[in-house]
Amino acid sequence: MSAPLSKGTVLVFFCIITLIWGSTWIVIRDQLGVVPAHWSVTYRFIIAAAAMAAYTRWQGSPLKLPPDAWKVAALFGFCQFCVNFNAVYLAEHHITSGLVACVFALLLIPNSLLAWAWTGHKPTRAFILSAIPAIGGIALLFWNEVQSARAPLDEVLLGIGLTLLGVMGASVSNVLQTTDKAKAVPLPTMLTWGMIFGAAFDALFALAVSGPPVFDPRPGYWLGLAYLALFASALAFSLYMPIIRTIGAGRAAYSSVIVPIIAMALSTVFEGYRWTTLAAAGAVLAMAGMVWALTSRREAEPVPLAD
Repeated sequence: MSAPLSKGTVLVFFCIITLIWGSTWIVIRDQLGVVPAHWSVTYRFIIAAAAMAAYTRWQGSPLKLPPDAWKVAALFGFCQFCVNFNAVYLAEHHITSGLVACVFALLLIPNSLLAWAWTGHKPTRAFILSAIPAIGGIALLFWNEVQSARAPLDEVLLGIGLTLLGVMGASVSNVLQTTDKAKAVPLPTMLTWGMIFGAAFDALFALAVSGPPVFDPRPGYWLGLAYLALFASALAFSLYMPIIRTIGAGRAAYSSVIVPIIAMALSTVFEGYRWTTLAAAGAVLAMAGMVWALTSRREAEPVPLAD
């Protein structure tokens, strides 16, 4: 079982993963086109799984899973690295990356509710209060993106629906990492096998939906893929999962609240994004909620559930 992180380490890890994931929305857009989204996701996690396996071996963690952990790893891989990412990649075919990021920021809601229902981690009063400005900020960012969307309404609704499917996949896998069965497995081992299972499910899905593998000869595609696999997957999840195991799935999901703000900030620099009053107000509210949540005391211990 992994040792809990200190508050300082949690904050450092939090900053790193939000900076990385805030940049991925722009990179993912460049992955769409020649290669079907399902195959891009598959390639991403084949590379990420290989990197995690090499790191696991280098670190000295076992590569072999305990017999009772196979189902947990398979469910983790299916929900996190297949359902979540395929849904998000497909969503970006229909709506802007900014709108996808804003919808995904709602992750803190199902994470909190699932953690309460599944493991008995009841959200604290401070967490609930901090979620109010955060969700208000997300709503303002969301409405700002909807107003600027040029796609037809049915396209926007389909994109939002796909993103919500991705949110639910991520939420199940996040809360799964707070269970005793998942915590009993060293995190590098769990991530390695989760990505292996995820890549296998991705490949089967891609083959069924998109046919044989397709490759893009552009160097930019493969550089972007390497960034997504090594930094946004292998590295970022190696930092994010210990946060979940330390502070709980609900508060860890605040990373998704900050990601769209970082994505918009990067878009300001690289794509000429212009901030509106609505977007700025949403960013301030979301940031305030995150700071409040992360500086409040940790979530209460699980309440035993009735048999």
